[in-house]
Amino acid sequence: MENNFEIQTLGAATIPSPLNLAKEDGNKFYRFVEEDDQFLADITLQGFDTCIQHNIRPACLDKAGPREHLYFNPKNTKAAIVTCGGLCPGVNNVIRSLVMALHYFYGSERILGIPYGFEGLVPEKGHEFIELHPDKVKDIHQFGGTYLGSSRGAQNVERMVDTLIEHKIDMLFAIGGDGTLRGAEAIARETEKRGSDIAIIGIPKTIDNDIDLIDKSFGFETAFDTATPIIRDAHNEAAGAYNGVAIVKLMGRDSGFIAASAAIAMPVVNFVLIPEMSFELGGKNGFLAALKKRLDLKHHAVIVVAEGAGQHLFETDSVPKTDASGNIQHRDIGIFLKDSIKHYFESLSQEITVKYIDPSYIIRSAPANASDSVLCNQLAYNAVHAAMAGKTKCVVGKMNNQLVHLPISKVIEKRKKIDVEGDLWFSALQSTGQPFSLL
Repeated sequence: MENNFEIQTLGAATIPSPLNLAKEDGNKFYRFVEEDDQFLADITLQGFDTCIQHNIRPACLDKAGPREHLYFNPKNTKAAIVTCGGLCPGVNNVIRSLVMALHYFYGSERILGIPYGFEGLVPEKGHEFIELHPDKVKDIHQFGGTYLGSSRGAQNVERMVDTLIEHKIDMLFAIGGDGTLRGAEAIARETEKRGSDIAIIGIPKTIDNDIDLIDKSFGFETAFDTATPIIRDAHNEAAGAYNGVAIVKLMGRDSGFIAASAAIAMPVVNFVLIPEMSFELGGKNGFLAALKKRLDLKHHAVIVVAEGAGQHLFETDSVPKTDASGNIQHRDIGIFLKDSIKHYFESLSQEITVKYIDPSYIIRSAPANASDSVLCNQLAYNAVHAAMAGKTKCVVGKMNNQLVHLPISKVIEKRKKIDVEGDLWFSALQSTGQPFSLL
């Protein structure tokens, strides 16, 4: 792994932190993080041996956490928070924790909520900023969705930066996925070009868990946690009919982490189909033949399919359709699978019952579970610490189970996908009992 994880700063941090970490006896509640507190990016023995062999310093990541000296004077600092992209469990937890950390840790009282994503930074859209304070956000973590509203699509970067400068905003916290982080980096480049000292900190949000390098995105665990009782009920539907088939479509445009994890968590699933795998419907080793074998043996089957799976089975559009964020709009694999299964068994004169369930919007609108709530708080607190210290163009996330700073440019290089030769997928195959190949 290349050693390119240096975090950009706005300047020298010279202002003493207001955080009092000392006890009366002089001992510490918690040690301030030093700039040389780092973790290895590659923790494998092979990576270590390579560095020794070539006499090179291993790639390292800066530890997240409070610094003893700050770049900004917290009392005079104005912060802004924006949420972009699709809904995801935990967004309100992050908003709440950002406000609480800014107010109670650092004494910052000027906190603005940007309504409806990056649209809110373009005055012509007509959205007014929301004044945020602890009393206003104290209960929002109990609800799904986003208190600030969200939107998709790029906005004029110059106009957004004009707005930040006009409102004298010192730090912007951007909560969102790949597209949001690209937008945040573009804003950071423009502020740098203008010589404006604005810290741009990303808090990675994607229900699909497809942001590269970080261990886990907030909301992902709630997603497959919420999906498991739905799969259980789907199994009841399938088992309640002779040759009953239940199809559950879960979110996962380009990565199948939710589908695979839910299938493992609720081990009544017989087939799980994800975007990373190759499979065919027909043929003696294809999916339909494998499904027939399952029905002939047990007379019911449960199928979990990620929304981005099986796109190769559709006719390719000459010009792919995209959504406002630039993501390719996938065809509906759930309905296609349902119709294909019906037609296949009709051709065999074999009677079946097919139930199709798509709980996607229920799942993404759910409030965060306990585990995700903990992660949301950790990310928010450390994002505030980073911004106050003058860090910019960075995200806070867990890598190798450590909270670290990562350059935005690194995490948006590619999407994280399931390794079909790795442990997670092997566990899914063992749990479902589906053939290793459906080709």
